[in-house]
Amino acid sequence: MLQKLQERWKVNAINLLLILLTFALGGSTCARLAGYFLKQLLNERTFLWWFLYIVLVTILWPICVLIISIPLGQFRFFKNYLQRIGKRLSGKKKNSSAPVNIVIFASGSGTNAVNLINYFKTNPTIAVKAIFCNNSNAEIIHKAQSFKIPVVMIENDVLSQKEGFLLQQLQELETSFIVLAGFLKKMPAPIVKAYQGKIINIHPALLPKYGGKGMYGMHVHRAVIENKEIESGITIHLVDEVYDNGEIIFQASCAVTSSDTPETLATKIRKLEHAHFPGVVKDFIEKQNHR
Repeated sequence: MLQKLQERWKVNAINLLLILLTFALGGSTCARLAGYFLKQLLNERTFLWWFLYIVLVTILWPICVLIISIPLGQFRFFKNYLQRIGKRLSGKKKNSSAPVNIVIFASGSGTNAVNLINYFKTNPTIAVKAIFCNNSNAEIIHKAQSFKIPVVMIENDVLSQKEGFLLQQLQELETSFIVLAGFLKKMPAPIVKAYQGKIINIHPALLPKYGGKGMYGMHVHRAVIENKEIESGITIHLVDEVYDNGEIIFQASCAVTSSDTPETLATKIRKLEHAHFPGVVKDFIEKQNHR
């Protein structure tokens, strides 16, 4: 049950415990306050007393949990949680035409990220909410700014030690899917767990060949050329806790000739990436949302 809540709310184990503690403290606090107020007004616990008690608890509960969530660091979660409850109580249905929010992680030039941004600019079903980047010198930062897309800088310690902060950032953006487009860091296990089956990566080789730690960009192309492979290609796959190990969604290949160099092969791979990546991401997300 706890694992299901963790996946549903997209939080790590520590934040889940803090959220449950906030629920418990908020519930007990509002119950005590309601009882105290009514004790000043009514001596006997009549039907009227219980009616007023329920009304007071209903009014006090959101106030109590919001106040208690502040020192426990869960204010953003409960703010969004109460807003969702308010929409349900008001009878407002979720807008089925609202776009699915995605966040793109990138570390370098961002050619694939820009390709995704351009593709989804004219697609009302999917919206790129932000670019998350771990490299302050990356070209993608300026490119994203030219599209007026927010850039969230994430330091290495955030990825390795402060996953809860990263989860909060994603939650605040109401992120449904994460797309890795040239992101050179391993995704933290809590993020992978929170977005299980919803993190998509593109790799410049035909996995399971030429995958794993250190196998990215020109490193991959050099290895392919040195091993005299006759074909290479791209793999679009889901991300799990192991480098380049998740379920394969799509592959496309190209020939590797004797005259190819790592640079010419990189050009071929880039053409495959630009031709297929956005469409595969779109089809996968739409398929998942219709389940």
